[in-house]
Amino acid sequence: MLRFLDVTDLPTTARSSAPVKGGRILLLGPDDEHRRTLHLMLDHRGYEVAALAEVDAAVRFLSERTCRAVIAPAPLAASVTASVQPEHPRSPVIAVVSSRDVAHSVAAFEAGAADVVRAPIDEASLELALCRLDAMPREPTPRPTPSAGSTLVGDSAAMVALRETIGRVAAHRTTVLILGESGTGKELVARSIHQASARSERRFVAINCAALPAALLESELFGHRRGAFTDAIRDKIGLFEEADGGTLFLDEVGELPLSLQAKLLRALQESEIRRVGDNASITVDVRLIAATLRDLSVDVVEGRFREDLYYRLAVVPLQVPPLRERRRDIAALAIHFATTQGQRHQREVTLTPEALSVLERHTWPGNVRELENVIERALVLCDRPQLDAAFIESMLPLRQANASAADPADLSIKKATRSLEEDLIRRALEATRGNRTVASRLLEISHRALLYKIKEYGIR
Repeated sequence: MLRFLDVTDLPTTARSSAPVKGGRILLLGPDDEHRRTLHLMLDHRGYEVAALAEVDAAVRFLSERTCRAVIAPAPLAASVTASVQPEHPRSPVIAVVSSRDVAHSVAAFEAGAADVVRAPIDEASLELALCRLDAMPREPTPRPTPSAGSTLVGDSAAMVALRETIGRVAAHRTTVLILGESGTGKELVARSIHQASARSERRFVAINCAALPAALLESELFGHRRGAFTDAIRDKIGLFEEADGGTLFLDEVGELPLSLQAKLLRALQESEIRRVGDNASITVDVRLIAATLRDLSVDVVEGRFREDLYYRLAVVPLQVPPLRERRRDIAALAIHFATTQGQRHQREVTLTPEALSVLERHTWPGNVRELENVIERALVLCDRPQLDAAFIESMLPLRQANASAADPADLSIKKATRSLEEDLIRRALEATRGNRTVASRLLEISHRALLYKIKEYGIR
């Protein structure tokens, strides 16, 4: 029975009898008999099959890999096509519908599916769908230029120093540990190091160590041999081999279990890895960059992180400053995001000087990622070519409170919560010009709950 996430990444070995060219196919959906049957059909035809159950995992998978096809139930297919970013490789999606109603097939096509098949899928319909994909013209995926993928915006002293350090570090193979709060752009720094190095023509491979369970993470990093465990139905290369000659970026490296920390340390010291279930070692030439928002020195003291691995990773520690410590960069970042998100959404907007001042006064607990989200939200919801101060302020997640003006005698959490809730509802209604349906989505509550709270607070 095929029950585990078989995320394979070997070069294709299509069989001569296969009706279409081999390649990687992602099966998205619950681990049921239907998915397992499809898995076997494709495996017998020489395809490399990856099976995932969650849309978020599929989007992460597709952000680094191009698939010959993604096969998923229509609702999940629509979610995938909507979530994959334009700059990532595009993989055609085959939506599976369970109804014979033509309207469901039309809806799937309108949601971005390349083809639609009805469940249950038999071998003939599967072969036909894959043949139709082969007949479709494939749009070339533009490869971003190095400068486009490594834009570190800002001329504050902290950013100038960071760019200078990146320039010095990039010339050497030495391991780098990037430190910083969530949303500061640690992966962007890692990509900048890679693109400024002699390895820029080779692959940059990234993985979030907190996103996978330990058992799957070991196979993903080091690969496995067929038969190494119950569902290892074929050999699989790991990310170390995939990044050979290039750079491997381990995000949230502090989440690695101790058993994997020992294996990672050996890989760094010996430049060798061993696949799960294999007795032979494989030599790899990989430049490792790691990142974490945790204080690994504290984890070392408390026994959660190996001391020898910590010192091996932190040969060159790079601290990415939070946005609140480089406020002079906020305006430049906002304009940059307005341009890039405008191109993505096919909108052209500008920010007034007053709007930029509002952004500069915000504390940005979510750092650069939060700023980008605010600009995108404003761009999507605005109905004018210019974003003014009032509109931008309504887009901020929280109004900045003046702590010095607070009354020490009024410390009621209930009152503060009601006041904040009412304030957020008023701002959401203001931002959407009274559209309660859109406002409820912004507030992440149901439409009925919003109507109840509007009545409760007497909002007109």
